[in-house]
Formats: sequence, C-alpha cells, structure tokens
Amino acid sequence: MPGSVLLPTTERALAHRLAVEQATYRVPSLVAAVVRDGQLAWWDSRGRADGWAAAGRPTADTQYRIGSITKSMVGVVVMRLRDEGKLDLSDPLERHVPGAPMGNRTVAQLLSHTAGVRAESPGEWWERTKGGDWAELAASMDGEATVDRAGRRHHYSNVGYAALGELVARLRGQSWFDAVRAEVLAPLGMDRTTPSPVAPHASGWAVHPWADVVLPEPAHDHGAMAAAGQLWSTADDLARWAIFLCGDTGEVLAKDTWEEMREPAAVIDQDAWTEGYGLGVQLCRHNGRRLLGHGGAMPGFIATVWADPAERTGVLFLSNTTYGGIRGKLDLAMLDILAEHEPAMPEEWLPAPSFDPELLALTGPWYWGSASIALHLRADGWLELRALAHGGRTSRFRPDGDDAWIGLDGYYAGERLRAVRDQDGTVEHLELVSYIFTREPYPPTAPIPGGVDPAGWRGR
Repeated sequence: MPGSVLLPTTERALAHRLAVEQATYRVPSLVAAVVRDGQLAWWDSRGRADGWAAAGRPTADTQYRIGSITKSMVGVVVMRLRDEGKLDLSDPLERHVPGAPMGNRTVAQLLSHTAGVRAESPGEWWERTKGGDWAELAASMDGEATVDRAGRRHHYSNVGYAALGELVARLRGQSWFDAVRAEVLAPLGMDRTTPSPVAPHASGWAVHPWADVVLPEPAHDHGAMAAAGQLWSTADDLARWAIFLCGDTGEVLAKDTWEEMREPAAVIDQDAWTEGYGLGVQLCRHNGRRLLGHGGAMPGFIATVWADPAERTGVLFLSNTTYGGIRGKLDLAMLDILAEHEPAMPEEWLPAPSFDPELLALTGPWYWGSASIALHLRADGWLELRALAHGGRTSRFRPDGDDAWIGLDGYYAGERLRAVRDQDGTVEHLELVSYIFTREPYPPTAPIPGGVDPAGWRGR
C-alpha cells in the first residue's frame, strides 16, 4: 500500500473494517479509499480482482464498473449546458429532444428523479443485455414512459438518465460519453474512466447465496441506456471525483452550480430524511454530516462514493460482486472511523488579504422592524446575513454589480439585496425583497412601508 497521510491507528481501523466487509459478505475483491484536503489520503484492497487466489490483489489502478455513479457525471454536463445558456432546467425535454416519450417532463425533474418516469426500460433486463439506440428505446416506451404525475415524489429512473444522455448528445453534437470525457474526466485527470473495460480490470461475479462458488456476470454496451450506468473507473480516478464533490470544482463547474446540485430536490425516506436527491447527486445525512455522492450497481459490481464538503473528506469503494453482496454500509462506517480516530481539523482562520472599505462600513447590526440582524463581510468578499436574536433567517450573498448582491441560499436564495444611498452617497438603508433594513429599529426618517407613528417608541 502506498504511503498515507493518516495516522497508523486510523489506517489499521480502516483496513480492519475493509477486511471484515470482504470476508463477512464473501466479496471476490474490494478496494476502498479516503480523500482528505484535496488528496488521496489512504487506500487498501482485499480479495482478488479475477476471483482466484492465484491472482494478485487489485490496486488503486484496477478498473471496476461504477454503475449509476455515471449519472452524476452526466448531470454535471447538463448543468454546464444550463450555465452556458443552452437550456433551462425548467425546459420540457421535448424542447431539446423532440418526440421524446416523456417530453413534457422538465430537465430538472429528470435530473432529480421527480419526473414520474418509469424506472427501467421495457423488455429484457437492460443491465444484462446489449442495448439499442435512442430511437429504439423511445419507440419501446410508446404510451408507457411515465408512471406518476411530475413532481409528486422521488421515483428513481434509469430511463430518465437515458433521456438526459440523449439531450447531452444533441446539444453537444457528440455522444454523451465524449462530452463527459472532454468536460469532466479530462480536466479532473480521470483518464482511467471509460465506457468499456481497459486492463487491468476486475471481472464481475455473482456469489452463490448458499455456497462458496461464483458465477461470471456479463458486461455489454447498453446503447441509449448507457448514460444511466455504464462507466468503469478506478479508486485513483474516483478519488479525484470525490475531491471534486468536496467542492474543489476547478474550471469544471461554477461553485454556485455545485451548490445548486447538492440542494435537496427530493426526500427519499420522507419523515426520517436521511436520504435525498439533488440535481444528479444522491444526498445523505449521517451523524451530523451532510453528504453528497452516488452509489452504483451493475451485474457483478457495486461501487459508492460519498463526500463531506464541510470536512473536505471523501470515502469510496469498488467491488466485483452482484448487488446485495455488500450489506455492511462500509462507506458510512469508514466515515465513522475517521470521525473517531482522526476528526478533520477546521480550516485555519486567516484575515482577508484585502477588503473594500465601503463593504466594511455596511457590516454590523441592522434592523428589520424590531428584529435584529447582522451583516458580515466574508474573506471571499461575499456578504452573510445572520439573525442576532430569536432565531431567524441566514443567507449568503454574492456581488451582483454596484451596491447589489444576490442571495445564494436560505430564504433569500435568488433574491436581490440592495444598498440605497442618500444624496451625499451615504447608505441610508438596505432593501431585500420588500423589506427595509435600517440601522435603528423603525427610525422615523426611513422609508418604511406603512410609515412610523410620529409619537415614536413609548413606555406604559
């Protein structure tokens, strides 16, 4: 195993947990890894990539199928198309893929599995058979593409991502994979992520439920369905993907867009709210962590990657066993081990390298009516609005021209904050939607809707 940046006790605990998973659930081979602070911090493996003792253990460069992790990479390209103005997330699919059988469902609904589109393609089990092109897939769903009204609930749909793959192909003028390779994989250095296996790679196996014997699983080109889960990758490459999911998006995706992707669009387990889905990414809440990532399963393979942006930590595993073969929640157990043995250090606080004095003058307490709030100037030049008492709304704002900012999250997401100046250029008040924020509670000279009683504040 290569050198690690983790403590020996942490390495030992992770290696033991990996060994327990592989032995307990009889997994032919298993590779796991941890990323921290933008680098691969640890990896290890157990078992044999081809299933036999004579072969060596897999390495961080051994390919495995990653199944539906493919969807997140397709989702990134769709979001890039949105950022370029080539589509809107509220567009119906038919605007870009005329004649699509689920054409009245929106791009956002397809990304978040809230379109009410059928889960699987008609006919034979697509994951175990060769697939046809989009025209064949669309024709096979004649009148049977949807199973529910749009937006009602989360309903996972492989067919929906086949449609998104076709959307990408039409807007980019190349296959969905060529677009993913050019716009996601190449910039992230993921050159061992491919649509078909390239040696060294693992073989896919089904393990007999009642005997220590295995059965080889098939791997095909799934045609139009490939965008739902065909890719192969390695621990090295998925570590780079986990770093991206942690928020190191580089030039691949705008940071605001990455934030948008990981906002919950649907809750899967309803009242419990431990599982959800954003725009192309699965979401999970676990022991106070807010995670994003995706799992993937194809015949003979299971893989998962989770990222915790708050701690710049990611975990992943790849295995060559058919779905159901891993049941110990190895991914979340790895996060728990890290939290117990080696919790992430908070980022070191440093003062801003520079600041705008006019922005500094806006900081401090403001009042919306009698509610007190404070405006903070962040080191990155953005503003943050926080309630000071009795709870309240918190939002971040990025600059949007002179004396204007756009809300990024919370109640004020997408709303405009403006600084209103008087004749001599002094900021008199702030406007946010229809609200007026002033330096004193209800000052009589401020333009407060409804006016202020001329008698002012009073006692008994």
